[in-house]
Amino acid sequence: MKLKQQLLVVFFLVGTAVFAQQKEFNGDPDVTFETARKLAFNGARKQAQDSLIMLLKKYPNYHDIRSFLASTYSWDGNYKLAKKEFQYVLEKDPKNETTWVAAINNELWSEAPFSALEMANQALEYFPNSEEILLVKAKAEENSQNPEDALKTVQEILNKNPNNKEATEFKESLNQSLRFNAIGISSSVDLYSEVFDPMQFYTLKYKRQTKYGSIIAKGNFSRRFNDNGAQFEVDLYPKIAKGLYAYLNIGFSNSYLYPDVRFGAELHQSLPHSFEISLGMRSLKYTSTTNIYTGSIGWYTGNSYWSFRPYFTPGDSGTSTSGTLNYRKYSSDADNYFSIAAGIGFSPELYRFNFEGNEDEIIKLESQKINFGYYFTSKSKQNAWGTQFGISHQEISFDPGNFFWVYSLGISWELKFK
Repeated sequence: MKLKQQLLVVFFLVGTAVFAQQKEFNGDPDVTFETARKLAFNGARKQAQDSLIMLLKKYPNYHDIRSFLASTYSWDGNYKLAKKEFQYVLEKDPKNETTWVAAINNELWSEAPFSALEMANQALEYFPNSEEILLVKAKAEENSQNPEDALKTVQEILNKNPNNKEATEFKESLNQSLRFNAIGISSSVDLYSEVFDPMQFYTLKYKRQTKYGSIIAKGNFSRRFNDNGAQFEVDLYPKIAKGLYAYLNIGFSNSYLYPDVRFGAELHQSLPHSFEISLGMRSLKYTSTTNIYTGSIGWYTGNSYWSFRPYFTPGDSGTSTSGTLNYRKYSSDADNYFSIAAGIGFSPELYRFNFEGNEDEIIKLESQKINFGYYFTSKSKQNAWGTQFGISHQEISFDPGNFFWVYSLGISWELKFK
């Protein structure tokens, strides 16, 4: 493929040198246009654009050439230049359906959904039954924060053609985005190799997605040390600006199995090249208050996501450090993935026991863990399930130097609805 592309570029450069010696282009425009298309699709975009511009000097109303040139500008992110060329074609030939679709997509890619919607409505005056134009109109409606209108438009396509795969998939995506509410339940058990009886953990939650961010209310219940305890907490994920959001948490309990008060705050910022960072803290109030400082660095690459989160817990005798490395492999979307996490060190953020005033000694305990998870949804995306399995090697707090094993099993289920 590389040799073929190199030969194509060489032939093009030779041809360009010959044409440059002529006062005007005298070759076959169709052949040269096809050569330019191959160049563009093989990564030699600049050479292709030079060739197309040369052709347009001789054939300014060869609309397919100008439309394809505009598309190459759009692919390169030169949306204003692409829009200018598309407008030229549409003014001369408004019954060019392919150009309408490409021009509307150019507006969508340039984050101008209202302009895209206006153009889509204009195009439908010429092509009222065009499935392609109806589909880009639906995308413009969704990007204009009108998902309900988008759903009506895509349903119009499916009424005419139930076998339109792209419209069917887009409808499923819209239905999922319109499910602003979710309820869920999770259950897990920790089995100890010695010392402790099995510990049971349950969570019931309600989630609501708003235009300002999501809010999650949770009721936690656990049975540990032959006793029962409950905790209520709320998580908030407010949107601050594009690429910047926060995490806020507050929790209360009157059981010694949980902190009396739990508080958390963190800022998350997206970075170029698919990176993101965060910085925050957690505070747990038992008989005394333990403050934990944390953050994370994450990286999306293809369908994979890597993240590392350290925890720093100051104490009278120094600062305890722990950390967890997490990897996720996504399949169809963010709710379908496999995960694996490995960590070292002890953090009260992850082990929410009552330390009875001995936090400074306990947080220095040695610990190693590895966890596996598999998360998947129903075909409609309305139901989501999760399974988890983990192994920890934990130093015994009242017998330093000796360890026990902890085997964790968990399941979860979530139902999304409008």
